[in-house]
Amino acid sequence: MSEARIVYLNGAFLPFDEAKVSVMDRGFLFADGIYEVSAVLDGRLVDNAAHLARLDRSLGEIGIRNPHTIEGWVGLQEELVRHNGLTEGLVYMQVTRGAFERDFAFPPAETPPTVMMFTQAKTVANNPLAERGAKVVTVPDIRWKRRDIKSVALLAQVLAKQEAAKAGVAEAWMVEDGFVTEGSSSTAFMVAGDAIVTRPLSTALLPGITRLAVMRLAGDEGLRVEERLFTVEEAVAADEAFYTSASAFVMPVVAIDGRPVGTGEPGPRARRLRDLYLELARA
Repeated sequence: MSEARIVYLNGAFLPFDEAKVSVMDRGFLFADGIYEVSAVLDGRLVDNAAHLARLDRSLGEIGIRNPHTIEGWVGLQEELVRHNGLTEGLVYMQVTRGAFERDFAFPPAETPPTVMMFTQAKTVANNPLAERGAKVVTVPDIRWKRRDIKSVALLAQVLAKQEAAKAGVAEAWMVEDGFVTEGSSSTAFMVAGDAIVTRPLSTALLPGITRLAVMRLAGDEGLRVEERLFTVEEAVAADEAFYTSASAFVMPVVAIDGRPVGTGEPGPRARRLRDLYLELARA
């Protein structure tokens, strides 16, 4: 958290230490808010229109008015990237229902939302983990029933990610009724023959932006895309596995719960899809 870091808060670009949010903010008290994350590569936003569309949808689903147009968001993001000299990393955006006296019911409609953004420098393209492959553990999916909304209520994901950290692995895949739902901060895939398999969209999982782009790339490569439920055992027995996210792009998975997937090395299809996504991101 560099002292030189600039954040955006409620209409102003501020030094990190000067950005303050009210103790009565509903994001702090109730997790009553939405967030979104866009990647930055070579100083440019990646797949950003889709991220902003998902932000707008999530806000609408919980009844928070979108404080900016798409063009307005893009202008703020690009200015924040310039302020921080960011060439590679992430832009985090968060909108809460605003600050008002604590009460479960919504505050008056004229209460302004709290809008906050910051950047994080991060190696995305040349992530060493992509070369050796990620290991994952599985955990029970204990989240609420509207996982399609990108809510700031992330305690279940925090606990899942901590299980991964305790196991010394990169990610946790959440499991419900015997089937993989998604990663704690990613979309889960497996590769079986000439098909890539991922769970179909529903309220059980977040509609991943990178997920959609990778599915299109797979189709262009002549791979079949199967949207269906799959078990942990199927994933372990698959030819390959990988996960996708704005911060990981396409990440090969080499082991699940300590059991190797495929050869135990990053597979050729996951590697190829990662290369194609990087080409797309830079185009």
